Amino acid sequence: GNVIRPNQPSVVLTEGSSATLSCSYDGSAYSLHCLWYRQKPGSKPEFLLLIVESTKYVNKADQPHPHMSIRLRNDKRVDLEISSAAVSDSAVY
Repeated sequence: GNVIRPNQPSVVLTEGSSATLSCSYDGSAYSLHCLWYRQKPGSKPEFLLLIVESTKYVNKADQPHPHMSIRLRNDKRVDLEISSAAVSDSAVY
């Protein structure tokens, strides 16, 4: 079956710095929908970003957060890029 796994167990940033969080996936599918969530301590998961790849929609991303972006790579990897990190970005992604 298809497997999705994080490429790094944790990332530590200083305020104002940038980082890329990555997940890799195995297998293939007619349509891939990748959603990123974050969960702050004591809170429910919060939807962040969505990217869709299929024969109809290629790399169509919904990016509501001004300092976060999502990118689907050709090597079966999906990146969440965080620029100008803030203390409020501390969470599980």
